[in-house]
Amino acid sequence: MIENWRVAFLLYFKPVVFGMVALGFSAGLPYQLIFFTFAFWLRDVGVDHATIGFLSWIGVLYALKIFLSFVVDRFPLPILTRWLGKRRSWMLFAQICITAGLVGMSFHDPITQLPQLTFLAIAIIFGSAIQDVVVDAYRIEAVNADYQGAMSAAYVAGYRIALLTSGAGALYIAEYSDWKTAYFLMASTMTVGIVATLLIKEPNHPVVENEPLFDNVLKNVLSPFIEFFQRNGRGWGFVILLFVGIYKMSDITLGVMSSSFYLDLGFTKSEIANVTKVFSFFAAIVGATFGGVLVVRYSVVKPLLFGTIAASVTNLLFVALAVSKPTLTWLAIVVTADSFFASMATTILIAYLSSLISKEYTATQYALFSSLITLPSQAVGGFSGMIVEYYGYPIFFTYTTLVGLPAIFLAIILTRKKYSNSD
Repeated sequence: MIENWRVAFLLYFKPVVFGMVALGFSAGLPYQLIFFTFAFWLRDVGVDHATIGFLSWIGVLYALKIFLSFVVDRFPLPILTRWLGKRRSWMLFAQICITAGLVGMSFHDPITQLPQLTFLAIAIIFGSAIQDVVVDAYRIEAVNADYQGAMSAAYVAGYRIALLTSGAGALYIAEYSDWKTAYFLMASTMTVGIVATLLIKEPNHPVVENEPLFDNVLKNVLSPFIEFFQRNGRGWGFVILLFVGIYKMSDITLGVMSSSFYLDLGFTKSEIANVTKVFSFFAAIVGATFGGVLVVRYSVVKPLLFGTIAASVTNLLFVALAVSKPTLTWLAIVVTADSFFASMATTILIAYLSSLISKEYTATQYALFSSLITLPSQAVGGFSGMIVEYYGYPIFFTYTTLVGLPAIFLAIILTRKKYSNSD
C-alpha cells in the first residue's frame, strides 16, 4: 500500500505503466467487434433479438483461456519465440489472428452469410483469448505488486479507448459508408497492438521446473490449480472462484442487448455513437483511474465491495430510461454513470485477481479467473434476447440488477474474512 496520494498518481507516468495502454487497446478492440458492434450490425439489418442473444453464446469460447494458457506458458512458437521471447511471440501471433479475422468479416454479409460471419467471430475469439492470456501474464510479471493498481488502470484505459474506436468509430463509418468498410478499417487499428508488442521489453518470468510435457500432461495442467487451492484452502478457494464467476454477471448480461436497446429507442447510429461511446469513454477513463487510485490508496478489499455494489445498482438507471421518454440528455446521464462505475469496478477486479496469482503459474491462473468472469455471464446472457422479446426492456434491466446481488453477498463475506484475518 502507498500512503502518499501524489506518489500513487505519479505511477501512471512510468513507461511500463504507460505501455499497458497500447496493450489494453489491442485487447479491447476485438471484444467490442464481436459483441456490441456485431450485435448492432445484426440488429441494424433486421436480425431478431433472440438470434442476437443466442449468438452472444460464442463468448463462452473464452473459457478456452484455461487450456490455451497451458500452451502459452509451456510451448514456444517456432522462430517467433527465439526472436521476441516467451510472452511477446504469443502476443504477435494472437494479434495476427485477430487482424485476419476482422478483415475476413469485412467481406461477408450478415443476411446471406451469417454462418460464415459467426465462424470468423469464433476465430477472432480464439486469437483474442490467447492475447488476453499473454497480456495478463505480461502485466503481472513486468512490475511488482505496488504497480498493479496503476497497471490495471492503464490497461482498462487502453481497453476503453479501443471500445470507443470499435464502438463509436465503427458506428460513424457505418453511418456514412457501410459496415464492411467499418470492419476493414477496424482491422487496420490492430497495428497499435502489433507495434506495442514489438517495442515493449520481454519481462522476467520464473522458470517452471522442467518436466516431461507429454508424459505428465495431466500433472502440468492441474498443478496451477492445485497450488491455488493449497495456498487459499479448499473452502475459500471455491468461494473466491464463485465470486469471480459472478462479479460481472449483471454488467455482461446487460451488455448483450444494450446496442439493440439504443436502436429500438429510435436513435440514429451517429447519435448513439456520440452519446453512448464518446460520453462513456471519458467517464470510463475517469472511472478506471479512480479505481486504480482506490486500490493503491486503500489496497484491494474495501474498493472491491464498493465496485460490486456500484456495478449492479447502476443498471436500475436503464429501467428508468426504458420507461421514460427517450432523450439524448437522459441517455447521456445513464451511460455516463454506467461507464464510470463499470470501469471502476473492472479496474478493482483486475487488481484483486492479480493479487491472487502465483508468479510460477501466471498465465494459467489468471486465465482461470478471466475465463470464469465471462463463462457464467455469457451463458446467462444468451437468454437476454428472449427476455426482451417476451417481457420487454424494463423487466430485462431489472433482471440484470438482480443477478448482481449474489456477487455483493460474496464480496461482503470476502471483506469480513480479510479483516478478521488481519485482527
